[in-house]
Amino acid sequence: MNTIPAGTAHTAAKVVAGSLERRDDIGLGELRDHLPMTRRRLRPGQHLYRSGQPFTALFLVNVGCLKSCELSDDGREQVTGFRMRGDLVGVESIGLPGCTCDVVALDASEVWELPYAPMLSACLRVPGLQARLTWTLAEEIRRDRSWMLALGTLGAERRVASFLLDLADRHARLGFSASHFILRMNRTDIASFLALKHETVSRVLSRLQERGLILVERREMRILDAHGLRDCVNGDEPETMH
Repeated sequence: MNTIPAGTAHTAAKVVAGSLERRDDIGLGELRDHLPMTRRRLRPGQHLYRSGQPFTALFLVNVGCLKSCELSDDGREQVTGFRMRGDLVGVESIGLPGCTCDVVALDASEVWELPYAPMLSACLRVPGLQARLTWTLAEEIRRDRSWMLALGTLGAERRVASFLLDLADRHARLGFSASHFILRMNRTDIASFLALKHETVSRVLSRLQERGLILVERREMRILDAHGLRDCVNGDEPETMH
């Protein structure tokens, strides 16, 4: 077991659980004016693309939730992110001949396929479009970097609390309730993303519920005390990793 320095954990907690900058939509109408777009609908469990598949497009999530995942050295699936409405999918493969991960729909989803070569041409013609897409790409990188910092410095309880607060914030930015939402991902996917054991995630959720911070029934999540969750994430006491 490793002990996490309080100062480092506090910094990572603020990165993940603090107020995230509100993100503007790319603007589907503007995109349609400058490049061909294809709407694709996915069933739960259906792949958007697989690792090794030729990289030809980015995808803008319009409805639903998708997970990105890779195979670890021992053959186990490692979840690397969850993508919701407004997120660009496929950024990790830019500049490479093939896709670097699998992307799978967690529920009934809809994405807009943005062919990469025509999109680059459109950006050359429309500087404003290029600036907005660049900002969106940078935001995806910042989000992934924040989670890398959190996973490297926070203990199990703080990781789970940060994850719930991040989901709440993302729902709020989409105009949905930040205190009552459905977990589209199962406990195994959450554990994989947070680099924890399935049993640890279940145990932490039970502890947070016992403390009156959340109420969880299967995949229905209610955040009863968001301030208390943030206190949990930003606590000054060092936490033991699990």
